[in-house]
Amino acid sequence: MRIVVGITGSTGVVYGIRLLEVLRDLGVRTHLVMSKWAKTCIPLETKKTADYVASLADEYSDNTNMASSVSSGTSITDGMVVAPCSMKTLASIACGYDETLVARAAGVTIKESRKLVIVAREAPLSAIHLENMLKLARLGVVILPPVTEFYTKPATIEDMIDHTIGKCLDQFSIEHKLYRRWGSS
Repeated sequence: MRIVVGITGSTGVVYGIRLLEVLRDLGVRTHLVMSKWAKTCIPLETKKTADYVASLADEYSDNTNMASSVSSGTSITDGMVVAPCSMKTLASIACGYDETLVARAAGVTIKESRKLVIVAREAPLSAIHLENMLKLARLGVVILPPVTEFYTKPATIEDMIDHTIGKCLDQFSIEHKLYRRWGSS
């Protein structure tokens, strides 16, 4: 299995970082693309560096590298997760405006009918944000905002993050034990 991971400059870069850590531990190959603002947010929101985050992936491409393999449908992947996804990136994807590699790789994922999961980060949402999400959802894109669940009684922020990452993995039918499923003991 090979998944493209995009990390953009919205608050919540920890979602993309944790996704990469879990996929690495599960033996899933990854190709990472980080935006300039993701690289800015990483040290602001975590104790990690952009170099550390890049080291978690099997392959890494700069967001300006439009010649990257993931900019083409001939590069076979099982799909893509953008975590977190800024509203700017979401709008770019929804409009097919492929000015960055994250947006281009997402567009390729859509056109090749592969799974695309968007971990949308914004609050409150404007009508423009919602229209862009609706447009993508109608194309089959999974809009998966990091909404905290409480039935598992999360004790830490990490528990809440793992729930969102587990929900992303569920979209690709990747087995995990990141959270207790409803109805299980």
